[in-house]
Amino acid sequence: MKYYISDLHFGHENIIRLCNRPFSNVEEMDEAIIKNWNSVVKDNDEVYILGDFNFKSSGEDYLKRLNGKKFLIVGNHDNVTPAMRSLCEWVGAYKEIRDGGTRIILFHYPIVEWNGFFRDTIHLYGHIHNSFENDSYKVMKTIKNAYNVGADILDFTPRTLEEVISYNKQIH
Repeated sequence: MKYYISDLHFGHENIIRLCNRPFSNVEEMDEAIIKNWNSVVKDNDEVYILGDFNFKSSGEDYLKRLNGKKFLIVGNHDNVTPAMRSLCEWVGAYKEIRDGGTRIILFHYPIVEWNGFFRDTIHLYGHIHNSFENDSYKVMKTIKNAYNVGADILDFTPRTLEEVISYNKQIH
């Protein structure tokens, strides 16, 4: 099974306030995300993390506690250490994969056109969190086959492609 999520921001106290996350402190947030992750992801599942995994904290400590095979798309807040690289199957800025018969473009940032855009390829992105009033958010909502995998809109849990699409259709 393949899962997707971005913008976890492990160890980032201010993200609670900035994104109106339902946690009283960073420890509560981190533990809730780990619990949610491990409740759905099994050891042989693949999880594509689309950036901003951690923030000024030891990413390897979190990676060790999470089930599955991790693939990290680097975001603007990620400081990828050699130890983090060793705990991931792959680390890079951009990746093209297949999930079943669907081609998917993975990138931390939202882009308005991508390889396969005119051939029903899907683009999964993060970075914009739950900023519903942000111009980038408004533009991306109008683009076919582009879906936000931010933790803030996926209930802080990695989701399958079908779930990602469903969650995106339910929000503003």
